[in-house]
Amino acid sequence: MRMFKTLRMKIVLSVGAFFLALAAYGLWTPDLEFSELQKRYGLSSKNTVSVNGMQINFKDTGPHNAPVLLLLHGFGSSLQTWDDWAQVWEKKYRVIRLDLPGFGLTGPSPSNDYSERHDLSTLTHFVDALGISDLSVVGHSMGGKIAWTFAAAHPERVKALVLMAPDGFPQPQAIGTKPYAMPAVMGVMKYSLPKYFVRQSMAPAFTDSSQLHDSLVHRYHDMLRAPGVRAAILARANQTIYTDPVPRLKQIKAPTLLIWGEEDKMIPSSNAASYAGVLAQSETVLIPKLGHLLHEEHAEIGLAKVTEFLDAKLMAPK
Repeated sequence: MRMFKTLRMKIVLSVGAFFLALAAYGLWTPDLEFSELQKRYGLSSKNTVSVNGMQINFKDTGPHNAPVLLLLHGFGSSLQTWDDWAQVWEKKYRVIRLDLPGFGLTGPSPSNDYSERHDLSTLTHFVDALGISDLSVVGHSMGGKIAWTFAAAHPERVKALVLMAPDGFPQPQAIGTKPYAMPAVMGVMKYSLPKYFVRQSMAPAFTDSSQLHDSLVHRYHDMLRAPGVRAAILARANQTIYTDPVPRLKQIKAPTLLIWGEEDKMIPSSNAASYAGVLAQSETVLIPKLGHLLHEEHAEIGLAKVTEFLDAKLMAPK
C-alpha cells in the first residue's frame, strides 16, 4: 500500500512540475472568458438558439425576405471566417453563419458527440428553430462535409450547394478509418497553445504567406481558447470516421459548385473529380495560386466565383 501511495505522490508531483514548467516558460494558455470573447468580437448572447442541449452561437444578417445562405466553417475555425464574404452577400441575401458544435462560442456538445449523425441532427434542428424552409448552403472543408450531408438528407430544401475543398470523400481503402485521430500527447494543447503554434499550423493552408496576417492568427488563437473548445476539438478528431459518401451524394438534387484552391495542401483539388463523378449536377472551379483557405487568402477571388454561381442559381429571373 505504501508503494502505491508513493507512486501516486510521484505522479502528482510530476504533473505539478509539468504545469509549473509551462507557466515558467510562458506557455500556459488558459481559456478566455466567454464574456471577453463576446466583447472582442462584437457578439451578443441574444444571437443564440437552443439546439440539442447547446446554445448555438450565430449571426443572421441581410434582408429576411431574401434567399437564405447558410455558411458552415471548417475544422478549428468559427463563424468569423466568413466576415469578408458575408459583408458583401448580406446586401442581397439573408446570411446565416454559426459556430458549429465544438467550436467558437457554441463550444462543446454536452453529450460529447461529434458524429456525422449528431452534426446532421444539430444543423437540421438549428434551421428548423429559425423557421427556414429552404436555403442554400456554403461549406468549407469539414463544413463542406456537413453541408453535403445536409443536402443529401434534405434534397427538397437545398436550392444551391457550394462545396469549398470539402472533406469526406476518402479512398475506398480508407473507409472505416479515423483520419484525424490524435496521439495522447496532443492533449497538452488543452493547457498550452502558443500563438506561434497556431501560426505554424495555419501556414500550410496558404500559398501566399503574406496573407497570413497577424490579426487572422490572433482571431483563430482567441477562438481556440473559447471555453472547452480545445477538448472538444480533440474529441471530434478522435471520433471522426470515414464512411462511404457515394450513396448520400447521389441523393443531392441541388446544383453544386465544387471550388478549390489549386494548390490546396490539406485536401487536394484532385478530389473535385471524385465528387463531380457522383453528383447529379455540378460544376468545378479550380483557382490558381490559392490554398485551402480560399475565403481568407485573397478573399475577393473566391468570392467573385461563388457569387457568380449563387446569383445565377438564386437571382436569375424566373
